[in-house]
Parts: sequence; structure tokens; C-alpha cells
Amino acid sequence: MVQYKWIALSNTSIGVMMASVNSTIIMISLPAIFKGIGINPLAPQSFAYLLWILMGYNIVTATLLVTFGRLSDIYGRVRLFNYGFAVFTAGSILLFLTPGRGNTAAIELIVFRVIQGIGAAFLFSNSTAILTDSFPYNERGKALGINQVIGLSGSFLGLILGGILAVINWRYVFLVSVPIGAFGTAWSFMKLRETGNLRYDRIDIAGNSLFAASLTLILIAITYGLMPYGGAPTGWSDPYVLMALFVGFAMLGAFIFVELLVSSPMFNLALFRIRSFALGNLSALASAIARGGVMFMLIIFLQGIWLPIHGYSYSSVPFWAGVYMIPMTAGFLIMGPISGTLSDRFGARGLATAGMSIVAVTFVLLASLPFNFYYPEFAAMIFLMGIGNGMFAAPNTSSIMNSVPPEVRGVSSGMRSTLQNAGMTVSMGIFFTIVIVSLSTRMPSTLSSALSSVGAGVLIPYLTKLPPTSALFAAFLGYDPVHTMLSYLPPTLISSLSHSTIAAMESHTWFPYALAPALMGSLSVSFYIGAILSAFAALLSAFRGKRFINPEAMKHAEFSDDMVLKSKDSSTNVPLSPGKRA
Repeated sequence: MVQYKWIALSNTSIGVMMASVNSTIIMISLPAIFKGIGINPLAPQSFAYLLWILMGYNIVTATLLVTFGRLSDIYGRVRLFNYGFAVFTAGSILLFLTPGRGNTAAIELIVFRVIQGIGAAFLFSNSTAILTDSFPYNERGKALGINQVIGLSGSFLGLILGGILAVINWRYVFLVSVPIGAFGTAWSFMKLRETGNLRYDRIDIAGNSLFAASLTLILIAITYGLMPYGGAPTGWSDPYVLMALFVGFAMLGAFIFVELLVSSPMFNLALFRIRSFALGNLSALASAIARGGVMFMLIIFLQGIWLPIHGYSYSSVPFWAGVYMIPMTAGFLIMGPISGTLSDRFGARGLATAGMSIVAVTFVLLASLPFNFYYPEFAAMIFLMGIGNGMFAAPNTSSIMNSVPPEVRGVSSGMRSTLQNAGMTVSMGIFFTIVIVSLSTRMPSTLSSALSSVGAGVLIPYLTKLPPTSALFAAFLGYDPVHTMLSYLPPTLISSLSHSTIAAMESHTWFPYALAPALMGSLSVSFYIGAILSAFAALLSAFRGKRFINPEAMKHAEFSDDMVLKSKDSSTNVPLSPGKRA
């Protein structure tokens, strides 16, 4: 008979893999998707669609995780996890069937991605809690490490599948999640059973509403802050963005006030008095902000500069950027299960602290790279970053989940995932803003010099007034940025240029060399910010204290491997006294 804990691990890992495949397959297939629905992805209004398709999913997921986690503690983690598979699969089917064209289709895609995000919130808020319920405390790190590695493998699989399926038909990009979701739905309904300690309680309507509304306003404000406003390159001066931020943070303060007063709060803020829980979550938030947007910066760097310089066509750079990032994935794949297993024996503090310290050093090393770097050197750096993140992830999650009582594992898992998802969105807002502002201030001068060098000085008054991000995001989407810029100009002006000038501008190297001086400064700033945040996460991890298992979790009876109830107090596998640190 298959041990139940492995059945739980297989179910939760299928869910994580499905969500991970969906995330990267969308990113690499955006050019084919926009072309398939008949919309110009480089038109000014399309940038909003691009951001919402990429970030709307995370916004919806982040705002619902804690609420769904709380509901799972009341009504059952397995039940809500099963709903997640079904809802995510339904969203994938709707995306495949997208009936509209043009702007209508873009809005439909965003709505259907929101449905996927609701399903993902059910999955993410419960998967960690189900694993924590199913595995004894001295095996949870290993289980979480395996689960996270499978999720990362899904990210790489999504790049490969996206590169293949987008060429055949853009709809297949969404269809690929359907068989995974259908199998996962059937497997979870048949095999998963409730082993957690549930406790019926009233639902905190005021707290749930305030938390969801506050996060929604804050994350939407961050999204629109990246869009141009008036003559400014970003929307941070838009009064609606500023008002959304103010109201969002005010509602977050009101949420904290309400939670301190109500008898059955959505989230018991007293959990933050547990040092392992509080510092584990704060270090995870700092880590997510450090790495989220910077990963996009690395991909844009590869697609906009390094790969074209080395002869790759713009249509192929989205795929090859993913391939050249494999060393980072490999580092995580190697270290994830190892660090999880080690944390079961030695605790999380040393591993998590060392992992984030390694990431901080790697960010500093990346900031020193020239734009035409030697790839083995770059590969070694991002491999080291993968090792560091792998050392941090599973031990930190295991430390958080071991520190809380069994009856609040769902909402605790939801809070951990919320901070991580919100951190990723905040990270994109910070680092995209840095790049956009840098390009807006420095790109006109570097582009003027590049145009003069090929005898195209007549274009300077025109091209330097174009949004500099249009060419950069053209490269990100796999379009030729020079053709993009020239498409904005009158045909008579283009015809005045010599063939040698046009040929020089359309070469693989002209645009990357024009872009590099403006982009590299913002990348260095981003990397140094990432280093500071990672060092802060390491510091928080160091102060989390020695290994701590919540006394209630130690007393709580759990299913053993043969599904016989065993008291943790009498188990020979428990070397710690309840509630003591070791």
C-alpha cells in the first residue's frame, strides 16, 4: 500500500507543476497570443493588456490566499484544494476557447486568467498545509523541497512547451494545462483525505473584505504606476494611483485594527508573536521582493542585448533566454531537496541564512558584469544564485509551518503565500520603474549618438521622442525593435535614408549597443537593491532563533505512514520536548 504522505505529495506537486507550467508558457507565448487574437502588442494601449495578462493573475491570487486559507481551516483543506484544481482547469478551458478578437479578446484573456488565479489561490493556500498535515515534522523539509523542485521543473517545462506549441497554434498554449488539471482533479478527489485538525468558527466578513480590498488597491496601483501618465514615463504621479495607494494602506491599517477587536479574526495577529513565524515570513517577503522583478530584468537583458549581439534572431530570443537561464534552475533543483532534508535534522536558521547570504553576494557579482559578458561566468553566477535560493526556500517554509498550531495551518500557509506573491508584484513595480526612468532619461542621448554614427541623424528628432520602452518591450516580446521604431515614422522619411544606413540599423548589434549604456546603469542599481534586500533576509533568518516546534503541533496526533494514529509525544522519532528549542 502506498503511504498516504506520498499520495499527498504527488497531489500537491501536480498542482504546483500545473501553475508553474502555466506561468512560463504564457510569458514565452505572448507574441503568438497577441498575433492570434489580432492585436498589436506594441501599440500604446496594448501595454496595459500586457501588464494585466502578466500581473493580473498574481494580483488575484495574492488577495485571496489568506481568505481561502482561513476557510480551509474551517471547512477542510482538502475540499478547497480540490476546488482549486477544478477552477484552474475551467479557466484553462475558457482561455483555449477565447471567442473574441482584438481588444475584446484581450479583455477576455484577462478575465479568464483571473479565473485561473482564483483556482491557483485555492491550490497555493492549501498545498503547504496539506503537506504539513501529512508528513511528520522531521520530514516536512524534505517534502517541501521536493514539492518546490517539481514546481521549478514545471517552469522549465513551460518554456519548452511554449516554444513548441506557440508555433503551431496559440490556443494550445492554454490547452496544455487541461489534461494536467483534469488528472489532478480526479486524483485529488479520489485519493486525498482530510487529516488536519479543523475547527468550525464564524467567518470574519469585515476582516476578509478589508484585507482583500486593501491588497487589491495597492497591487492595482503598482500595476498602473508602470504605465505612462501624461508626459511622464510612469504613472506614479497619477492622482488615481496615489489615491489607490493611500486608500489601500489605510484599509490595511483598518484591517489590523478590526482583527485586534473581533472574537473570530480572519487572521490571528498573535501568530506574529512567534519568532520563527514572524521572521520566517518577513525574510520570505524580502527575498521575494529581491528576486521577483530582477528575474525579469535578467531576461530583458538577455533578450534585448546579449542574445542579439551573439547572433540570435529577435523571434527566437524569448525561448533562448529561458534556455540560458537553466543554470539557475539547476542550482535550485540540486539544493532544494538537500536543504529541505538537512533542515529536518538541523533546523532552518543556518541553511536559510547561508542561502540568502549567497544570493546577496551573487547580486553584487552580477552588478559587476559588462553587457557583453562571458557566458560561463554568467552561468556560474546564476547557478550560485539558484543554490542560494534552494538553500533558503524549503527550510524557511518548513520553519514557518512547524511553528504554528495545527488548526491554523491553512491561514498560515495563505499568509506565507500572500506575502510571497505580493512581494513578487511589488518587486516588478520597483525594478520596472527603475528601468523605465533610466531609459527615459538616458536613452535619448545614447540613441542620438548611435543614429549619428550610422548617418541617420535626420531621425534623431523623431526617434528620441518615442517611448523608449516600446523598443525594449519589443525585444522582450520577440519583435525586431528597429522595425518597431521605424514603423512610427513617415514612409517619406524612411525613403530618404541610404540602404547602407538602414542595413546598419537593422543589424543584430546596432540596437543592443545603443541600448546597453542606458540599460546597464539601471540593472546595476536593481542588482544592488536585490543584494541589500537579500542581506536583510539573511539577517532576519539569523535572528529567527533555534529550531522550534509548536507545542500544539507536538501534541497533535497525525497519521503515520501506515495510516495508524500515533501520538507525537510517545514517538521515538521526536527528540524534542514539546515547545522547547534545540
